[in-house]
Amino acid sequence: MNKNELIDAIAGETGCTKADTGRFIDAFVNHVTAAVASGDKVALVGFGTFQSAKRAAKTGRNPKTGAALEIPASISPKFSPGAAFKAKVNGGH
Repeated sequence: MNKNELIDAIAGETGCTKADTGRFIDAFVNHVTAAVASGDKVALVGFGTFQSAKRAAKTGRNPKTGAALEIPASISPKFSPGAAFKAKVNGGH
């Protein structure tokens, strides 16, 4: 499902216009992105939690040459699904 298909599905279910639904989705993504980027976490009970995760520096290998290379520490976005989401994906109701 791409963004336009999601907009169509939500607009059809809620009776909102596609334009309003698109603006809502854009605002949701912007606010979640800004919160996670500032170090906050966004928890949606039953759905999941968006947060940042620190990744330590490590030594890796170039697969072509086998040479060692340093991979710097970084911060990555992370999504942890909630129990209801996991159950639905695993065939639960």
